[in-house]
Amino acid sequence: MTKPNSSLENGLYAVFAQIKPSCKETIMPNLLPYSSLPGLKRRALATLIMASIVSESAKAATGGSEKEHLEHMQGMKFSGPPIKIAMLVYPNMVLQDLVGPQTIFKILGAEIYLVGMTMAPVSTDVGIPVPPTDTPATCPQELDVLFVPGGLMGTIACMNNPGVLAFLTSRAPHSHFITSVCTGSLILAAAGLLEGYKATSHWGVVNLLPLMGAIESHERVVQDRNRITGGGVTAGLDFGLTLAAQLRGRAAAEHIQLIIQYAPQPPFHHGDPSEIPEAQMTLERSHRTWMDGKALQAAQIASKRLKL
Repeated sequence: MTKPNSSLENGLYAVFAQIKPSCKETIMPNLLPYSSLPGLKRRALATLIMASIVSESAKAATGGSEKEHLEHMQGMKFSGPPIKIAMLVYPNMVLQDLVGPQTIFKILGAEIYLVGMTMAPVSTDVGIPVPPTDTPATCPQELDVLFVPGGLMGTIACMNNPGVLAFLTSRAPHSHFITSVCTGSLILAAAGLLEGYKATSHWGVVNLLPLMGAIESHERVVQDRNRITGGGVTAGLDFGLTLAAQLRGRAAAEHIQLIIQYAPQPPFHHGDPSEIPEAQMTLERSHRTWMDGKALQAAQIASKRLKL
């Protein structure tokens, strides 16, 4: 190579000379394929060096910044033993059902296990895949919270999936709280975990819960002993805050509510069947006939299996 022909190149090589050997070991393999290219000038190589330095510096900073961000979000330290929460993830679930409560649990400082039947990322309603962190084989046996999100077509598949049902029934006796949001309660019910318990679900299928032994309720969040169920989708935030208060006290839950600025003021009062004219509800239900029929079939199969 020729000698550097500009102050820019001199400066870049001076910076590279000061890099720790361990960092050089990371950067140099990225540059080797380029350094042997014919005709590559020192200016171009110097630019590649600087780009690698910036990239590695950003990677090194990421871990620290994530930790600092979480500490900032938590603000107050929550006393008590570690909280272990297993959140079932499955194909065709509603992402908001998961991430609403998950956000609250994360601020609470909980250890969260996203449990899939395999480690393959699962599809969601919005097209953003969710990679599991665990399978039933690696999920802890003793849990503070066992949680199931919704998503009707994925829910129906889970209601008929022996692996999912076996996971839930194996962890339920060792969980302080057994919980769900939206149609996730149908999965709990299909596993026989809501028999004799008051529970809610999405308005389109809440009437199926009694087929599997549960007591139907239309409240936004329902607690019956250690079973806590939330209504459709957005009720996940109400559910999460309710559970946070159970786990760490009201002050902690109120702190989290302020952090996420949860003070809903919907632009329309049109989010619950109780607010909708009967004629429109009839029309809305007509659009769901096929999938609600599939849910009914799954509930009837579960009812037979549970001998109800």
